[in-house]
Amino acid sequence: MDSAREIENLLYTYAERIDAGDLDGVADLFAHGRIHGQENGPPETVFEGRDAVRALYGMATRIYEDTGTPKTKHLTTNARIEVDESAGTASARTSYAVTQATDELPLQLIITGHYQDTFRRIDGAWWFDTRVMFIDQTGDLSHHLKF
Repeated sequence: MDSAREIENLLYTYAERIDAGDLDGVADLFAHGRIHGQENGPPETVFEGRDAVRALYGMATRIYEDTGTPKTKHLTTNARIEVDESAGTASARTSYAVTQATDELPLQLIITGHYQDTFRRIDGAWWFDTRVMFIDQTGDLSHHLKF
């Protein structure tokens, strides 16, 4: 499999794990990386390493007891991936849309945005290096986020 496809699969793995309520699995993807909650944000918006990323999702994401999931569907699209094979680095810009349906919330689009990601190859495998999250539009997030 080529590097761009491996990175694309990593992007989709993130979406699958968050929708499954696998917050540990999401955090594992950032074992060698970090998430920036906002571009050029203050230090408290940077979550570096597995434990910090796990704490971020545990603090922010509402998990429903009846399913063990956030009852969301993260759709990741329009991936533009650039790979520097010799350096073992890559970057991607993707769009996302998240839908949600709960007992109290009919199926709807709750947020759209885009990610700017960098990746690095470690021991032959691609890992997230940095993810910067951008929010473009929001709907009703009250059933998804704890705050």
